[in-house]
Amino acid sequence: MPCEGCTERDNRSADATVEFLLLGFSELLCLRVLLFLIFLVIHLVTLAGNMVIFVAVVMEPSRPPMLFFLCQLSVTELCYILVIVPKALPSLIAAEGSTISFTGCAAQMHLFVALGGAECFLLVAMSYDRYVAICQPLRYAAVMTEGLCLRLAAACCLGGFAVSLGLTVAVFRLPFCQSHRINHFFCDVPAVLHLACTRNYTPELPLLAACVLLLLLPFLLILTSYVCIAAALLPVTSSVGRGKALSTCISHLAITLLHYGCATFMYVRPKSSYSPARDKMVSLVYTNITPLLYPLIYSLRNKEIRGVLRKMLRRRTISRELGYYQSCDVCVW
Repeated sequence: MPCEGCTERDNRSADATVEFLLLGFSELLCLRVLLFLIFLVIHLVTLAGNMVIFVAVVMEPSRPPMLFFLCQLSVTELCYILVIVPKALPSLIAAEGSTISFTGCAAQMHLFVALGGAECFLLVAMSYDRYVAICQPLRYAAVMTEGLCLRLAAACCLGGFAVSLGLTVAVFRLPFCQSHRINHFFCDVPAVLHLACTRNYTPELPLLAACVLLLLLPFLLILTSYVCIAAALLPVTSSVGRGKALSTCISHLAITLLHYGCATFMYVRPKSSYSPARDKMVSLVYTNITPLLYPLIYSLRNKEIRGVLRKMLRRRTISRELGYYQSCDVCVW
């Protein structure tokens, strides 16, 4: 619905002076401090978990393709958190929310969507890796070369950033209400679109196109990969062999369901069904709990990650023991 005081010049000729007010959870007066502490701890644990995976993989001299993609996933999650946290935490603790400039809001939305899109494409690359490993095991080393992995990683990032740029430009060319009060803790697409002074569904078309490119198309490619994997495993009579093959896909499937489930609920629906309170709660899960679960799922379910983490811990133990013996030798001398 259009709002009163609609001004087209705000976001077209006065970009430097326009500010948005992120209301965050200002309505929860008694719980603000508690929420701030809870999500600060969650963010710190998530950062630590993804950083450990990143460092462990980087320190590994020989990195299989899946470890390479997991490393990129951890970097994406680290950037994802750093895009949201600097404004989300102050909006949680401030009584009247926190302000963000027009340019800052656009940049935050662009980076948020770009990183989420890159993650969608990265999940496709990981599903392709599983397809080649299970359906064409003899050609795996020849197909999944380092050069192909680098090209896939670059394509994931470029694809996410290109789609995000088009969506962000389309959203911020709309006329907004003068209040500029965003009932959210960051500049999410539905929350910003809710401020648009329009009477039709035309502004939602860029979001719909982005959903097709970032959600529907990658999901169909992932589904195709797993259909091929299922078809390849049907003739396998050994339950041990079939279970071993499927166990390599469980962590990827869990991450895919979490990512696409939350994203589909948030973005694949009309503007008329927008509910600020519900969307903020889902966004809390999407931007806080889900990134926290990623390192746990991969460290518990992925054999390669467990092996890398064990090697890293072993190296630290050995270096600590060497340091101890060297200090003892100095004391003796």
